[in-house]
Amino acid sequence: MPSTFPDHNIHPEATGIAKKTVDAHQKPEELVFWSGWFCPFNQRVWIILEEKGIPYQYKEVNPYAKEESFLKLNPRGLVPTIEYQGKPLYESTVLCEFLEDVYLDRPPHVLPKDPYEKARVRIWADHTSKHIIPAWHRLLQLQTKEDQDKARQDLYEAQRKLAEEIKGPYFAGEEFGLVDVLNVPWVSRDHVLREYREYKREGAGENYARWADLLEKRDSVVKTTSDKDKLMVIYDRYLAGTANSEVAKAIREGKPLP
Repeated sequence: MPSTFPDHNIHPEATGIAKKTVDAHQKPEELVFWSGWFCPFNQRVWIILEEKGIPYQYKEVNPYAKEESFLKLNPRGLVPTIEYQGKPLYESTVLCEFLEDVYLDRPPHVLPKDPYEKARVRIWADHTSKHIIPAWHRLLQLQTKEDQDKARQDLYEAQRKLAEEIKGPYFAGEEFGLVDVLNVPWVSRDHVLREYREYKREGAGENYARWADLLEKRDSVVKTTSDKDKLMVIYDRYLAGTANSEVAKAIREGKPLP
């Protein structure tokens, strides 16, 4: 699908190592990944596709344009969206669990087999969605020093609580799993917070900093991350408070993230 962004400064497709990953997934498959290269929610699903070696066809979408053909797959017009055997699904956490269920024979297993451990992972996945990601975006987007200081402390507290539960080296133990996947797109983008919002990984404690350093080096993360300068064109808008994404609107209105 052609992608024409409303601002020509936004790059229309993945770059760097991520572009090579895109190019390797152009032939038709039973699973179609409708993707926005710059979206951290989108990267969650992309990482699992790469981790498990799932055959997929990559199709770039412009979620700002909300073209009619894409709205038929996802009425909200958001990425990530997948078509599996011709049927559409969306919402990043839902898709991560769906891919685990369908491709259970392909390691790594992002959810533990033990029911208690699986429930524990879901508790901290929920913590990530309700506390870590909103605080991260508030720190990125809010404009006054007072608001930024509050958001930074909220983020440190939320990350510190999660870090106390890490079994190591990954969240659930030896295997890279769901909580790691749900957090790592923001870990790999926290250079924006470090440079412009006085954020330090160590502010959330040594356990968190060590875990974050490990996550961003994961091969699937590197293979699905575009060049920083292309990402910064987008994050400059959040830093200036002028971004108009659904996430940005939610932060401005004090609503839960979409």
